[in-house]
Amino acid sequence: MQAASRATAIRRFTTATQASNAFAEEMQKNFIRTNQFQKTLLSAGSAAISLFNPWRGDMIACLGEVTGGSAMKYMREKMLQTSEGSEILKEMPRINSETVSFEQLSNMPENTLGRVYAEFMKENNITADSRLPVQFIEDPELAYVMQRYREVHDLVHASLFMKTNMLGEVAVKWIEGIQTKLPMCISGGIFGAARLKPKHRQLYLKCYLPWAIRTGHNAHFMQGIYFEKRWDQDIDDFHKEMNIVPLLKK
Repeated sequence: MQAASRATAIRRFTTATQASNAFAEEMQKNFIRTNQFQKTLLSAGSAAISLFNPWRGDMIACLGEVTGGSAMKYMREKMLQTSEGSEILKEMPRINSETVSFEQLSNMPENTLGRVYAEFMKENNITADSRLPVQFIEDPELAYVMQRYREVHDLVHASLFMKTNMLGEVAVKWIEGIQTKLPMCISGGIFGAARLKPKHRQLYLKCYLPWAIRTGHNAHFMQGIYFEKRWDQDIDDFHKEMNIVPLLKK
């Protein structure tokens, strides 16, 4: 896709763009300072609760922040290796109902990334405002890396045609774990698989897990994709460019 086309796409389907200093101000309001002992307690507590209740998004978010320091630095370096990832870090775009017009995305031509994303959110009754703000990361750029991970998670699901059930979530967690090195993603893939029912576990081992491992290793680094500038890209062309072979058809 040409740069001019991408620029047009973001102007047409994004209602506002927050500058990096706006994110820094937001981060400072939400930041909670913790020492190493407190981080250890948070790690143990959030890990235990997340294990018994994988739908506790607040605990999973906390676990990701207090255990993901090295992974976030790795993710930042991966993003800096490409012009698209570097642009994301420079502009620090956000994905929520104030910055993205889902009504306009839903009216885009079928098979475009924007339409696929909008339909995914509607079908699964998900709002882009559901992602919690980062609280325990002091470095503004690393905090943004984690915030970006959270806000593109649904885009990863949508672009991979993965449902939000346990089977789809585990598969996406494996892909994210391989690509980001985030401990919470790796543990989510391992322990989430243990919760699968026997029928789904067979399907997971035979199809989903091998596919997720291949995709994690072969696909472009998905945290470094400027999705917002690709809304009008054909999803099949997107897959080819990103070296993604979908397991399922939309």
